Amino acid sequence: MAVRAAVLPAVGAPLEITGIDLPEPGPGRVRVRLAAAGVCHSDLSLSDGTMRLPVPAVLGHEGAGTVVAVGEGVTHVAPGDGVVLNWAPSCGTCPACARGEVWLCAGALAGAAEVHARRADDGTDLYPGLNVAAFAEETVVSASCVLPAPDGVPLTDAALLGCAVLTGYGAVHHSAKVRQGERVAVFGVGGVGLAALQSARIAGASTIVAVDVSPEKEELARSAGATDYLVASDTAARQIRALTGKEGVDAAVECVGRATTIRTAWESTRRGGRTTVVGIGGKDQQVTFNALEIFHWGRTLSGCVYGDSDPARDLPVLAGHIRAGRLDPGALVTEHIALDGIPAAFDTMLAGKGGRALVVF
Repeated sequence: MAVRAAVLPAVGAPLEITGIDLPEPGPGRVRVRLAAAGVCHSDLSLSDGTMRLPVPAVLGHEGAGTVVAVGEGVTHVAPGDGVVLNWAPSCGTCPACARGEVWLCAGALAGAAEVHARRADDGTDLYPGLNVAAFAEETVVSASCVLPAPDGVPLTDAALLGCAVLTGYGAVHHSAKVRQGERVAVFGVGGVGLAALQSARIAGASTIVAVDVSPEKEELARSAGATDYLVASDTAARQIRALTGKEGVDAAVECVGRATTIRTAWESTRRGGRTTVVGIGGKDQQVTFNALEIFHWGRTLSGCVYGDSDPARDLPVLAGHIRAGRLDPGALVTEHIALDGIPAAFDTMLAGKGGRALVVF
């Protein structure tokens, strides 16, 4: 039986809502009925070619749902279980995994090159976008791509744990390593940025500055934990230093992926400060520094993949924060849309309005 899905027919092409035929779950595979999925900028990066993976593809990489069926050898989940999708499963054997850096696993996206399903109308092979093809009523994934959903967390909230919340939380706690009393700036108040703001509050940051191009996001940012809000401008770094006794923040988290924003984030930190780049930028986004300023400021600039997180380790931690009321995945969502509305949600992202939509099925 065909299920509906959002298919990217080619890089740069509009998404199409169409029927797809999924295979039955073979050995080591799991079929999941989606409850919800997040519309994330990484899907946009795949659709516009910033991230190069096989197409045509079913997009969607963060979601949660209920197991429908399992293949031979799958024992950690069973039909009826709630699960969170993990778009970057670790192989456990590559050099990165051996070092414990599972977020850098060399084989994390190997599944994206395997045929996932076929279009119901013409039989065209379809690939699973970022491994899990969550923009569909149902999906079939490797067992390594599903984790038991945390107890006490609704699946509509759990849908965002697999990327936005995990990335924002990890950027603050694992990469930037924000400590009690430190000052933090977060650039970009989309889903990941809002998660980073909440995570900075959990870490006990004393000053949390949110920066975004949209003045309308101030209330949302402050509700997530921001103590100050700035509309992005050429003077943002200077304004942040003014808010911190002319010194700068201890840590900046950049969630946009643009050269100018990365440079501003770096300039907003104090001498010896830390800048963590979460945003996925294109090859055309060139960031430059001169040798003298690198020496003089002693700042650290680092990339951050998937929040430097281990989903199996970190999901229970996030669930504890949610149950205690310290973390609210639902606060990341600015719009609820039906599956058929996904193309419109992408149009909104293309227009630069940002935010995050939650797809309901």
